[in-house]
This record gives sequence, C-alpha cells and structure tokens, in this order.
Amino acid sequence: MEAAAIVREAGDRAAAAELGLLAAERAPGCRDDPELRRTIVDATADAAAAGRSDLVRQGEALLDRIGTPTERTRARLAVIRTAGQSLTGLADTFARALADAEGDPALQAEVHLRLAVRANLTEGDPARARREADLACALARVAGDRDLLAAALTMRARAERLVGDAVAERTLAEALGLCSATGPVNDSAPFLAARHALFDDRLNEARAAFLDLLPAAERSGAAEDIVDVLRGLAEVEVRSGWCAIAAAYARRAAELTEIAGLSPGPAWFTMALTEAAGGGPHRARAFALHATKASEEEHDVIFLARSLAVLGQVELMTGDPDAAEEALGRVLDLERAAGVVDPSVLRWHGDLVIALGATGRQDEARELLAEVRPTAERLGRGGVLAALDHAEGLTLAASGRLEDAEEALDAAVERFGALGLPLEQGRALLGLSQIARRRRRKAQARALLARADAIFTGAEARPWQHLARDAAARLDSGDPNTTGLDVALTGTEARVAALVSRGSSNREIAVALSISVKTVESMLTRIYRKRGVRSRTQLIAALRA
Repeated sequence: MEAAAIVREAGDRAAAAELGLLAAERAPGCRDDPELRRTIVDATADAAAAGRSDLVRQGEALLDRIGTPTERTRARLAVIRTAGQSLTGLADTFARALADAEGDPALQAEVHLRLAVRANLTEGDPARARREADLACALARVAGDRDLLAAALTMRARAERLVGDAVAERTLAEALGLCSATGPVNDSAPFLAARHALFDDRLNEARAAFLDLLPAAERSGAAEDIVDVLRGLAEVEVRSGWCAIAAAYARRAAELTEIAGLSPGPAWFTMALTEAAGGGPHRARAFALHATKASEEEHDVIFLARSLAVLGQVELMTGDPDAAEEALGRVLDLERAAGVVDPSVLRWHGDLVIALGATGRQDEARELLAEVRPTAERLGRGGVLAALDHAEGLTLAASGRLEDAEEALDAAVERFGALGLPLEQGRALLGLSQIARRRRRKAQARALLARADAIFTGAEARPWQHLARDAAARLDSGDPNTTGLDVALTGTEARVAALVSRGSSNREIAVALSISVKTVESMLTRIYRKRGVRSRTQLIAALRA
C-alpha cells in the first residue's frame, strides 16, 4: 500500500493500480475493513486513469463482494470510464451504478454525467446529452460539489454548442469560474474552452490553452487525457499550417493509444487528418478507413463522422468527387439524425457542396449552401462562411458562371487570409487558378498557382504542394485538361467510360451502375471535358486509342 502511494505520486497510475490490488489480495481484511476497501477503490481509480480495463474489472469484482453501495458505484464509474469510445453494451453497468448511487446526489450526478457522455458519443443524441447534463447539474448543486457542478456544466455547454444554442458560451464561462485542477483533463471546462477556441479559429488562444493543459494531463498519468490534448494540438497546427508539428503530435497520440490499449478511432482520425495535410493521400485514406471501421465497431458516432469527413476531403484531393460525396453524404446523415446544428464543430459542408457540384448535382449543392449559410451567419462562424464561399465558387464554375465564381473565390481567399487559415486559402487559390485558365488568363493562373505553391511549401503541405506544381506544369505544357484537381477519371467515371466503349446506352449504364440516367449524363459531360472530346464517338475513339 505504501509503494502504491509512492508510484501514484510519481504519476505511474498503472503501477499504483497493480500494487494496490496486490495489497488488497494479501491483506487479512474482511467486509468491515474500511482501509482495505479504500485501497481497492483507489486502485480501481488508478487503473481507470491508466486505461487498464483488466485491472478495473478486477477491482470491481472485489468491491462487488465486499464494497458498500458507494464503493461499488465508484468501481462501476471506473469501468465506464475505461470503456473509452465504446460505451455500447454497458446498460447493465449504468443501471447498477444508478441503483447503488440512490440517496447520494453527488454519485447520482456523476452517473448522469457519464450518461450524458454516452448519449453524445455513442447514441449521437446531443439533445438527450443536454437533458442528462441538466440532471447532473441539479444533483451537483444539491450535493454542493463545485467541481462536479463544473464538470456537469461543461458537458451541458458541449451539447448546447452542438445544437446551435448561443447560451453555450455563458454555460462554459460559469463552468470555468467553478472548476479546480481536479478531475479528468478531457472532461474539464478549460479543455472544452480550448476546443471552442479551435472551432472559432482563435488558433493562438487554442494552442496556448492546449499547451497549458498538456503538463497537467501528463502529471495525471491518464493516457486518455494526454491523447486528447495531443489530438487537440494536432488539429490546431493543421489549421494553422504547421503540418510537420501537427504530424509529430499525431504520432505521439497514436503511440500512446497503442501502449495504453485505448480505443484507436480518435488516434487514427488524427493521423488521417495530418497525413491529408502534410503527408500523403494514400496513407491518409488508409488511416481514415481504419478510423471509420474502428468507430463503427465501437458505435462512436462522433469519430465516425470526423473520420468520414477526412476521408471525403482526401477523395476530393485525389480527384474522386463521387467517392467524396458518398463519404460526406454519410456525415450529413449522421449529423441530421443527431440534430447537430452548429457547422463549426466539424467542417464538412463546403467539401460536400464541392463534391455535389463536381458530380453534376448543382441543385443539391445550392440547397445545402442555402441551408448552412444562414446558421453560420447567425452564429458568427467566419471560418465556415469562408469555406462556403470557396465551395460556392467552385460550384458556380462547374455551372459555367465564371465571373460569379471568381467573385466568390476572391471572397474566400480574403476571409481565409484574415482568419489565418493558410491551407484553406491555398485551396481557394487553386480554384481561382482554374477559373483564370478557363478565361484564358494564363499569366494570372500562373501567378495564382505560384502563390498557392508558396503557401503550401511554407506549411509543408506536401499533397497540396504537388497539386499546385502539377497544375503549373500542365499549364506551361498547354494541356487543355489543366484543372489542378480533376484530370484523372474517378472510379465511377472510369466504369461509365468503359461501358460507353462497349456500346452501352445511357439507360443501360444507369441500370448497370445503379445510378440515374441524369447522373450518367452529367458524368459523361465531365468525362468529355477531362478527355478533351466533344462527343460519344470521339470518346470511344480516344479510349480505344
């Protein structure tokens, strides 16, 4: 027991858990020995902090036999915490925890707080999460526990932000005024404040806040806390255009996730995000697919949506708008089912608009723009509005409205620059270069590509740097297919082209690929443009050649 206390003080929570449970096994105690039971409770909490679910279950089993209702509830809360992103299948644990917590408002508040987390993370229901957080707040006030009230208010603010309620910032401010340095870092008000700063593109503030939290997370010895702070730092640096630094944070998070045996979805999402920005699209796609699969298996709807959003961006980058639309369409369905309103928490909307426009579904693209823009304006989400300007510009260009497209993209470039979002600004410059080329302004297109290349080079954003340089090379070579993004046929376009070369009609292609005739027609238009032909006959000849 003395050794457990020493290593706990040193920050080695896993060793403290092992030693505490060894002490409990060797103690000649019985059901009425409070010191023995306290040792087991402490060991279970240490195991939860270290992500050691095996030791948590061992402590829970011991307390099931000799613990008081309060001690059993503590053990079940530890089981819930070590479940990480996988909270499905714990209904019995929650029910037992609520039953044992009866009559103790502080413990009841803690259980309802974890129920709020489950509603948000696993059920994708921020409205229910808000109701559970409200219950936790009321119980924490009855208990007179300031730290617990701060945690409950933090969870309520998290849910309020998702559903687009502007009161979220006031709730978070109240939580910040109450909290102390106790409790898990990733459930704390300062951590959520750092996340909100990231969502609002207050990147210097977000970076400083996460860096302040990192030593506290490391001192706690809680692997999940450290991973979540590292993940936040990686997201900040990607958005700030420091891709190499972001990648280093992501690798640390992935290594710690593996060592601690945590749910892999969040770490793989972070690896996908940093690879898409500064690594390689193929590795980014692989990590995004791994993250998607892991999140699906654990019923983690939050990281499922995030992973699909990165996957959609990678598909756009590699010139497959059909695959991008498929991935981002799933994000749309997930967020609509959950009732998510605030578009700044996960920025997929602009990419989906681009994918819809590129696949000939301009009407749907315009509908999504009309749906999201008023909400972004009401909530003052400048980064989202810039992304919508970018997406609208590319959609207008796909419809042939080049002058309007140029105006929208100019606005996007200016907004992104003012917000300090270099990668997004570089993407918008790529779009402007395409319009300049189509308007036969070769010198302007070259200057825009050079400007984008300089931004991507400074950010070490290698995938985007390659796109800018490839576009410049094609521009100088006089290649008529210079678009900077869409020279290669997408997977679906290639299948359509193959069927055309076999003599299939549009209706036969639609049946074979389970798509509409209208979609086939729009794809053929894109294929003609990419292959530099104007008719079906010319396309067949080009394909055969």
